[in-house]
Amino acid sequence: MPAKVDEAGQHISKPSDLVQGTLEMLILKTLALEPMHGYGVALRIEQISNGVFRVNPGSLLPALSRMERAGRVKSDWRATENNRRAKYYLLTASGRKALTTETEQWQRQILAISRILEA
Repeated sequence: MPAKVDEAGQHISKPSDLVQGTLEMLILKTLALEPMHGYGVALRIEQISNGVFRVNPGSLLPALSRMERAGRVKSDWRATENNRRAKYYLLTASGRKALTTETEQWQRQILAISRILEA
């Protein structure tokens, strides 16, 4: 499939795949802002990343289920803004601790990668 280009011949960025292991951290961070349903989580990640990351339901829903089984999030059914029932996810104390730990690990990895690229 050929790359998309704009009128000036510049390549148009397409959404990127998430780096392995970062999806759960991004979900935790998103839920730290406020409880929300799965579609809201995916939309928020796309918005905050300025469209760089798109999370498809085939990745998001299994991740939320894993996180719920691990006790990092809990869920309950609520009405959405459109008055539809949806499963809302809330961050637990365990999830907050995991977010802190994973963020610290990610920051260390970013610094190490930067040092390697600047060498």
